[in-house]
Amino acid sequence: MKENKNIQLSIIIPVFNVEKYIRQCLNSIINQNLNEAEYEIIIVNDGTTDRSIDVIQDIISQHSNITITDQENQGQSVARNFGISIAKGEYILMIDADDLLIENSLKSLLEIAIETKADLVVADFLKMTNEEIDQYRYDSKIQDYKQTEMTGKELYLTQIVPNEFYIWRTLFRKEFLWQNNIRFIPGIFFQDVPFIHESYLKAHKCIRTNRLLYIYRRGHLSVSAPSSFKMKNAHDFCIAIAKSWELRKIEGLSSTIKKKHMDYVYISYENLLYRTLFAIEGIEQKVEVLKFLKEKAPDLYFANGLKQILSSFLFRNTPKLFFYLLLSRRKYLQRL
Repeated sequence: MKENKNIQLSIIIPVFNVEKYIRQCLNSIINQNLNEAEYEIIIVNDGTTDRSIDVIQDIISQHSNITITDQENQGQSVARNFGISIAKGEYILMIDADDLLIENSLKSLLEIAIETKADLVVADFLKMTNEEIDQYRYDSKIQDYKQTEMTGKELYLTQIVPNEFYIWRTLFRKEFLWQNNIRFIPGIFFQDVPFIHESYLKAHKCIRTNRLLYIYRRGHLSVSAPSSFKMKNAHDFCIAIAKSWELRKIEGLSSTIKKKHMDYVYISYENLLYRTLFAIEGIEQKVEVLKFLKEKAPDLYFANGLKQILSSFLFRNTPKLFFYLLLSRRKYLQRL
């Protein structure tokens, strides 16, 4: 299909069992002050088993810039990769179907992207419960808008918040993703983590702005919550950590970047330990998680400080003892 040069933005929405939220999400996009001929919405039905698609059929039928495709359930990573593969826009925005855009937030960000030709435009966001979303009214007058141009490596050093590797706060230049072959690892949870690492480390020109773009809906069930963390999630997290660790081999990384990268990956590693300790039953199953991580990242070793060095030694040499020590520490803290 010949690419429509007028399309500036492709918005990709994977959909799986979000019947309660998808209509509000889609409306938040449609009601942006954008020319409908200049953007497209790509809905990827990831084998949803509820009425997620049915409840938005009337909206889809009223707008010619919405495309819907169906696939067997393969997860957000595959759905997003497919969306990237067919996107016609100069920029790509990836939205979770249970979240929403802030009113009239997108036009100014897209204008910044088109004017600067930045690889990434990174905006601010809010975290809200359902009740807070219902009561929220955005007032653009109260925001003092700022934006800073920086390299991806500068962004990496100063702007990443550990455990907040969020895709949906960023406009990605499609050509940048294609030229660097940046894609999501198919079929895993936590796919955002290596994707953001790689994007920041490889981007040349970036814009960081405090403009609000997005509302992240919190307080409802998440696959990354400790209560829903199963062996599949643990293995997926190991794969995400291993992929992130592999990125240290990118050419031209300074010692400062490499140190920061080690710290970021270590935080993900600690997150994995915490979730495995509290959610995976049985010491042998816990140990199996670390063995899987070692298999996927055989040279994984942290060396920024005594804590990282000791943790790495125990992980590599005595994983069972490591978990016994962690369990003992947990019991000790509970008695305090």
